[in-house]
Amino acid sequence: MAWICFNLGKWSHWLHYLEKYLSKIQGTIYPAQDFNPCRDTEELFGAIQGMRCNKDVLIDILTQRSNAQRQVIAEAYREMYGRELIIDLRETFSHHFKQVMVGLMYLPVFYDAHELWHALKGEETEENCLIDILASRTNEEIFRIKEAYFMEYNTDLQEDIYSETSGHFRDMLINLSQGVREQVYADPGTASQDAMVLWEACQQKTGEHKTMLQMILCSKSYQQLWMVFQEFQNISGQDIIDALRMCYDGYFQELCVAIVLCVRDRTSYFTYRLYNAIHEYGFHNKTVIRILVSRSEVDLKEIRRKYKERYGKSLFHDIKHFASGHYESALLAILAGDAEDY
Repeated sequence: MAWICFNLGKWSHWLHYLEKYLSKIQGTIYPAQDFNPCRDTEELFGAIQGMRCNKDVLIDILTQRSNAQRQVIAEAYREMYGRELIIDLRETFSHHFKQVMVGLMYLPVFYDAHELWHALKGEETEENCLIDILASRTNEEIFRIKEAYFMEYNTDLQEDIYSETSGHFRDMLINLSQGVREQVYADPGTASQDAMVLWEACQQKTGEHKTMLQMILCSKSYQQLWMVFQEFQNISGQDIIDALRMCYDGYFQELCVAIVLCVRDRTSYFTYRLYNAIHEYGFHNKTVIRILVSRSEVDLKEIRRKYKERYGKSLFHDIKHFASGHYESALLAILAGDAEDY
């Protein structure tokens, strides 16, 4: 066993720099300081393969290790027992608890690819999942998601979007999935022109105007769009979100609004989506799990703060009110704190 742990040292150099990067981010999960992958692996194997599956051990370990550390644990599990941890989790547990534990074991980019695949190829297309991911990821993240999607499912993401969605909503998703948004480019001189195009698109609502609208929202840099939205307010006397909600409907409208919200403040967008998932949809488990898992090492601490500030009750309170059992415990462990606000 000692040689296995020694062999895992090959991860340490990469792990050091990744953890240094993660420490600057407003996540709720941080690298464990006394990380011992062999010990964690032994405890996980015993918890999964024992007479009675010990879910508390899984929660204590998997929600208290960074994703990079979980990948080291997965490698140790494979070396020590000749088994895949993610497969054992998937086959041993069920329902929402399984979705949380399995989600934690994916590399973030593969988790996004996994969620997109199931949103497109599940029993019903989950349009809101497509919106959440594609409207909020950077060019680099989208490029890596497409690679992971092809590696995992041997099919092209854009082709699947084309076959499983339709209309201008489909066109906009495909545009976003190309990952060609301008970077750090802003031209005050064209901001008023772009704003006028958006205003006309809200007034005319023809197919041609929808195409122009999506070209602006999907290709212009965030810096440019900030100026465009301000110019839109000056021209129309309306906030761009109010105008989009008045002029359009369905998933096309929701996607447009999501892009605007992400341009303004990505964490506020996920705060809004969590509140809707908990209160508007009768606790939409998939959305809650996806956001908590995917943002746990990015900005979940900030999302948690804004949720309490905006809605008056903490995420801890609302999750504890709607979830139960080990599933509740796993979500609250990812949330990491906030209990004093319950």
